[in-house]
Amino acid sequence: MIPTGSDDALNRRILAVAEDAVAGFHEHPFAAIAERCGVAEDCVRERLLAMLRAGTVRRVRQTLLSTDLAEGALVAWKLPEEKLDAAYDWLLQHDPFTGHIVIRRSEDASAAGADYRLWTTVKVPRGYSSVAQHLALLGGRIGALDAVPLPVVGMFTLSVGHIRRAHLSPGDRTEKAPAMQRPQQPVLNEEEWRVLLSLKESLREDEFVPCPWSGRAAALGMSTERYCAVAAALDARRVIGRFAAFLDHRGPADRHAGTGAAGLFHWTVPAGMEERAGAEVGRHLCMTHCYWRSGGEKTFRGAQIMGVTHAPTMEEVRAHKAAIDAHLAQAGIPVLHTAVFRSERAEIRPSEIDPVRYAAWLQEITHA
Repeated sequence: MIPTGSDDALNRRILAVAEDAVAGFHEHPFAAIAERCGVAEDCVRERLLAMLRAGTVRRVRQTLLSTDLAEGALVAWKLPEEKLDAAYDWLLQHDPFTGHIVIRRSEDASAAGADYRLWTTVKVPRGYSSVAQHLALLGGRIGALDAVPLPVVGMFTLSVGHIRRAHLSPGDRTEKAPAMQRPQQPVLNEEEWRVLLSLKESLREDEFVPCPWSGRAAALGMSTERYCAVAAALDARRVIGRFAAFLDHRGPADRHAGTGAAGLFHWTVPAGMEERAGAEVGRHLCMTHCYWRSGGEKTFRGAQIMGVTHAPTMEEVRAHKAAIDAHLAQAGIPVLHTAVFRSERAEIRPSEIDPVRYAAWLQEITHA
């Protein structure tokens, strides 16, 4: 019987790498995981497949840097309280271009934007609707009172790694602050789009083989060599994320992986200090996401730096936040406003970015 829990020592060793440590495209991704964690490749494939079948891992896939491939934003929604759950369910069932869907509650009921309880991410393929038009369509369906898009200006941290973060101490951080990455808008040809859209799909059980891309290449009428060459070129253009296993945050794995509680943090800093502040926040190892975002001027007291921390308990989430606040003060970065929004219900999934699928969805939703 193969152990399938995230509390098993060998599984944790594999997941500590497989969650977020294999950046870019790899023709043999399981070998890349095996090399980094010091476990035989066939064991890596066997364990990850067993965890997928058991539900400990919800998907294994090649991620993309979708902020570079489609117009997108974090979105804060204001709805009547009685419509929150129905709106959550509708977006989950009917909009594949909405990715993360989270119901949050402000730790301070009087904080700016505390009545914006539904938070989502959205991607809109270029050449179709704008984010604002897409949100207007969704808002009419879910009964929203308002929607505030918060697009990315710069990214400092995007790295899940719950297993390796489970036992961090507040204040743990890298020696060097991360460089900010700004979203790019690459122009891709038809072949590149075909490979990219093929790459992003979650692995099927029969694809837990040394090279999972061979069948996908054949389905596109391409050789494996050509498929991998195109993928490697896309990686060089910085539109490929990482090859990753994603834990199921909703199950018992939470207790062992350190994902039982999560908080979205806001900081407002003086204009001109956003990049430095984001880099100092992004240094903290507890941060799975850290961005400089625009759009919060009216609703969230100008919050520009936003990010997420996961920990076993909400008390530990708050301790990480306090340590970051203390570090910002020590670094001489004034904080004009800050807030914590804790997660209460969440569905974490990738946003669809396929332009063809968007055209079909738009036709369907506008005539529904």
